Amino acid sequence: MSEPKRLHPIVIVLTIGKRIKDLIFSFIALFFIWNKGDGGKLLLFGALAIAIIGIILTSILSWFRYTYRLEKNELRIEYGVFVRKKRYIPLERIQSLDISEGLFQRLCGMVKVKIETAGGSGNDEAEAVLSAIPKEEARYIQEYVAGAKNSSEPNVYEDPSQIVYKITPSQLLLLSLTSGGVGVVISAVLAFLSQLDDFIPYEKVFRGIEQWVVSNLILIALLIFAGLILAWILALFGTMLKYANFHVTKTEHDLVISQGLLEKRQMTIPIARIQAIRINENIVRQWLGYGSVNVESAGGSASNKEGSKVLLLPLVKLKDIEHILGPYLTEYQFTSSFTSVPKKAMNRYIFRSWYIVVPPVVVSIVFFKVWGLLSLIILALVTFWGGLKYKDAGWSLDDHQLSLRYRSMVRTTVFIRKNKIQSLEMRESYFQRRKDLATLEAFVKVGFGGAGGRVLDMDRMDVRKVYTWFSREDEKRD
Repeated sequence: MSEPKRLHPIVIVLTIGKRIKDLIFSFIALFFIWNKGDGGKLLLFGALAIAIIGIILTSILSWFRYTYRLEKNELRIEYGVFVRKKRYIPLERIQSLDISEGLFQRLCGMVKVKIETAGGSGNDEAEAVLSAIPKEEARYIQEYVAGAKNSSEPNVYEDPSQIVYKITPSQLLLLSLTSGGVGVVISAVLAFLSQLDDFIPYEKVFRGIEQWVVSNLILIALLIFAGLILAWILALFGTMLKYANFHVTKTEHDLVISQGLLEKRQMTIPIARIQAIRINENIVRQWLGYGSVNVESAGGSASNKEGSKVLLLPLVKLKDIEHILGPYLTEYQFTSSFTSVPKKAMNRYIFRSWYIVVPPVVVSIVFFKVWGLLSLIILALVTFWGGLKYKDAGWSLDDHQLSLRYRSMVRTTVFIRKNKIQSLEMRESYFQRRKDLATLEAFVKVGFGGAGGRVLDMDRMDVRKVYTWFSREDEKRD
């Protein structure tokens, strides 16, 4: 593929749509500002016409000037409407190819390819994006990149693959029922309403309905409840569409993730680039014995973690993780035996959960008397949560792996190979020192930043044991 190629013309439509969407609120603002009198309307429609014509012309030129080709072990991309820019990406630096099919791409038989490299591009974007190319061409690029990494002369070849995991209908339903997608839906609605803040006279609206609200509290409560149910149903279907047909296959050196119904996606994770494995369990899934497995991989962009923190198994029985991943990730031991933090740390976990809650509880009791006592329920809940965080905290160590377990909103277990740890940090505050406690935090290289795990209030001798274990490895490296 040495001849420059262009993306499919559907990219013009996608670019126009994106630019109009980015400017829609500016158009609305102009409508309210200039929609006064004949002169204002003429000025408004003239400005809109010029803006739309400009968007269409620049979108066409942007598509026409964007070319890509594979040449001399590089992916070469040239783009720019007024200033010609060139980006040459060595194939050996490419860490993953994320292939997806949005609605418009599927209508045209095209796919979108996001290219992630080692270290990332240093901003919020992927290293390169081919917004619409034929499926066969995307497959060719995949095979060409794989061939270039495994031989000095790139050869396109068929790499036999085997199924590692495939989500079942019952797992997909349980995943949707136990996901936190309802919060995403509500946040999206609130974000949209906040954008209309300058154009809708909320004060007048609320002043007009204030009396109606006071006399219809039960109806308002029912409407809020119905809204939450609707948001939950939307989140349920959204999750099912996103993770439908989710399956993981293993090729010679990679794990390939495919998913989606309306928007199909495929992501390649080089096994050698996996830095850590993370198991997450929210409270409901933990009670049911389920969790999700993420891998943290070196690669991705600075802020967009999608290329570096990847969901490998969206829902799986905890007891089956070793059976599913063990044959393919042979270096990792998925231990279930952890050393707990000492009993003397329990008070610190509970007191730490009180910091934010106790002041409002005290204020509620002082000012609202009997009704304020109801806030003690919140205090009891956070006390229970603090005890749960203490119960879940633990660590495990063997010759070549450090395992950490802790809880924030979900219980997290992190498995890190010794040779993947970038740094190990031991911290102790004045109050920890009085009880011979310390905090341990391990960092691994992920994308443009770092990640890892942290356990609070471990026994100081246990922390020193882990620190000594890692320091000896450092001496060997030196």
